[in-house]
Amino acid sequence: MREKAMDDEKIIELFWERSEQAISETADKYGGICRKIAWNILGNEEDTQECVNDTYLGAWNSIPPRRPGALRAYLCRIARNQAVKKYRLNTAAKRTCELTCVLEELEDCIPAPSSWEVEEQIEARELAGNLEEFLDTLKERDRLVFLRRYWFAQPVKSISRECGVTEHHAAVILERSRKKLKCFLEERGVRI
Repeated sequence: MREKAMDDEKIIELFWERSEQAISETADKYGGICRKIAWNILGNEEDTQECVNDTYLGAWNSIPPRRPGALRAYLCRIARNQAVKKYRLNTAAKRTCELTCVLEELEDCIPAPSSWEVEEQIEARELAGNLEEFLDTLKERDRLVFLRRYWFAQPVKSISRECGVTEHHAAVILERSRKKLKCFLEERGVRI
């Protein structure tokens, strides 16, 4: 029988103490979710494992000085960012993979910054706030479908199975949510 996973605060303390046990405890507790996020984006075992390892390294390098309030969310964000970075590196010349499809679905809803000057960074933060507000307007199931697709980059087939709806119904939820998002952002003056 597997031992109970260590409390997040204790894991964070291990990072602060620079104890290598922090990595093994993190891997035991959150390795699965980090792997799933990376796999959904990359679809390649070797790249997935590299991203998971980079996630642990990213946590090691950022805790301290940061003290995440929600360790799981913090690690998922690092894993997702690592996977997206690896994906962009792998697909600089070719356009295949689930992430390309996910990003193309959102092209009509979310503006893409031309550069990352200070103004664009501020706009990105404002957009993030608007997205959080928008997600609060969705029904719980619709929000779950939206996040699984556009945050975790899950295939529609997988989402439908895990959410107990047909693939067609999941696709309809996503389409309606994108339309709502576009209207929501336009009402707030976001240029699309």
